[in-house]
Amino acid sequence: MKTPIWLALVCLAASLPTQAQTFKPIELSDQELANLRGRYVMPGRVISFGIVMTSTWQNANGQVIGATSSMQIQQTTIKPQFYVSMIDLNGDGSAVSRGTGTVSGGNGLSTTQGVTQVVRAAGDNNSAYNNVDLNVSRSSQAPQMDNQGQALASGSTLNHTNGAGAMSISATGTGVQLNIIANNNQGSTVQRLAQGGLMQNATLLGGGNQVRNMMSINVVLRDNLPSTGSMNGNLDQLKGVRTLGF
Repeated sequence: MKTPIWLALVCLAASLPTQAQTFKPIELSDQELANLRGRYVMPGRVISFGIVMTSTWQNANGQVIGATSSMQIQQTTIKPQFYVSMIDLNGDGSAVSRGTGTVSGGNGLSTTQGVTQVVRAAGDNNSAYNNVDLNVSRSSQAPQMDNQGQALASGSTLNHTNGAGAMSISATGTGVQLNIIANNNQGSTVQRLAQGGLMQNATLLGGGNQVRNMMSINVVLRDNLPSTGSMNGNLDQLKGVRTLGF
């Protein structure tokens, strides 16, 4: 090996301890972490915010029970209101055998915060899908509101049953929950969006089931934001609305 290469290797080896000290991680204090903030959107930029939640259960003979719950808020309509559409499809009429699977534990899942997605299966030939989509688009005007289905008042519950199971959709002051209990001990599923987090949980005890918990969060930003003066002026607005959740 040539001398210049040897010299380069020696210099590199000698510099490693110094580099390790230079890039040594520094732990942030609780006070510093408490002051960290995410990315904000300027006041007036969000012109539409909507949520669509769908939960369905299809058993082994193809019968489906489920529901879709949707809510959209615009600048002219700021009161949250969920609308529910039931899903009811017939199967081939064949009998569904009783599920014999058993799952244990999981009691703490009902108290989690943040985003929780769980699938527990104790059967054969099942399919389960939990998914959350966040869609951000730009437009010069808010999309037309599509309030289809039955209005879900706060504190109320809508119920529906068929050969596949029982569906319930309930609303509280802090969120909404979709729950399915399948017939013949096939299992259950819950999808909840409330203060403190998002939950998508499917438990399958039988066979040949297809379960779906899907949520879509849609945000539309104003394409052309009117001028409000200096950047500092916009930052001052952000300070004033921080407590409102922007």
